[in-house]
Amino acid sequence: MKRGLLVAGFFSLLVLIASLRSLPRSRIGVSYNQIWWSDPRARRDFEQCSWWNDRQHALPGVSNGYIIVDCNGGLNQMRRDFCDGVGVARLLNATLLLPQFEGTPYWNDSSGFSDIFDADFFIETMKGYVRFVKELPPSYASKKPVLIDCQKKKLFDYVEAVLPVLLKEKVVIIRPAASQRSDRYPLWAKASRCQACYKALRLVQRLENTAQTVLDAIPRPFLALHLRFEPDMIAYSRCTYSNLSKASLDAIEAARDNKAPFTGSLAESWRNRGKCPLTPGEAAFVLQALRVPTTMPIYLASGSGLLEETAFYRVYPNIYRKLAILGPDALKGLHGNSKAAVDYYVAVHSDIYVATYFGNMDKMVVAMRAMHGSGKTLVLNRQAFATSVSSGLSGAELAQRMWEVHSSSLFTGRNLPLPDCFCRSTGRTRTKNSD
Repeated sequence: MKRGLLVAGFFSLLVLIASLRSLPRSRIGVSYNQIWWSDPRARRDFEQCSWWNDRQHALPGVSNGYIIVDCNGGLNQMRRDFCDGVGVARLLNATLLLPQFEGTPYWNDSSGFSDIFDADFFIETMKGYVRFVKELPPSYASKKPVLIDCQKKKLFDYVEAVLPVLLKEKVVIIRPAASQRSDRYPLWAKASRCQACYKALRLVQRLENTAQTVLDAIPRPFLALHLRFEPDMIAYSRCTYSNLSKASLDAIEAARDNKAPFTGSLAESWRNRGKCPLTPGEAAFVLQALRVPTTMPIYLASGSGLLEETAFYRVYPNIYRKLAILGPDALKGLHGNSKAAVDYYVAVHSDIYVATYFGNMDKMVVAMRAMHGSGKTLVLNRQAFATSVSSGLSGAELAQRMWEVHSSSLFTGRNLPLPDCFCRSTGRTRTKNSD
């Protein structure tokens, strides 16, 4: 009798051990604190490359002319274009005019560069890298600059296409080409672009104070979530969603313009490639799968017009937004770019940053957090979510799959691979005072 009980107990123990092995790591001795709050400074996969401060080549004595960068779109798109323009200016030995930042009705903003960024700090920080001026000299101010649209060609070479015009006309406007890969630049041009993008762009004091007010009002530790699900974004993605409210579907349809949604096998292939934004409900599901407590303070770094947001609030009600913290009167003086700058600042300084997409803001935030050795940073894997759902997974099985996809990033504090300006970490242990 006792022998039988011992055998039964032994097999019960084996079953228990097997079941524990099948559970996510957070259930076998790994706490929430170990997942989300472990010090990321002990291990960083990417950090600033050592050659940033090595200018390689001194600036030539005489500039070849003046370049104006045509910046438009949202704040982080304009910042990206301007940073690209800095690299072009150094490549061509040109003097760069600080941009005006084009105001458009769509973005409801007329803020200039100096309304967002500290222009004097920028110019001082860029000394020895690239020449800058706030205004063109009088002899060129009345001259109509030549526009060179670098975006119209798949392969574009600035030295061949822009330099001859710059030498002749002395003032040109460029629209930087994404197809001109910056990894082809010499190191001294790349260093200028990196220095501008990640060291020299500091918010003006007024905006930084406003953003710090928001940051101080959020209980620590907290998660900053860049949740993207606006009508124009969905329309641009050309994705379709069957489980949205009629109001959301109508808003998306109104924003489609000539961007008809994909259908049939093309739509399925597009979604399985990770091209479709996660809905707020799907984002909440993935965060739960990643063991983010539903009581977690979450700062929503999102603009107006977010669709289906109540689906997120039902799961994560402890939400903080800049409008609720600052009040409507304080936001009256903040337009689109200024509001985006506040979100950017809070996201960079948050304990955790999670993005449901990987747009211009996300790339900037991820890079800045890598440089400063900030807390955990994660971009949700839309492709893994789509293919898992497509294969029939749902509920607990889908949650387990999301854990498996993301867990290594959670435990290491890994940042995404960053081109050009960042290098693989040497693996040394960092201290909190080593920045």
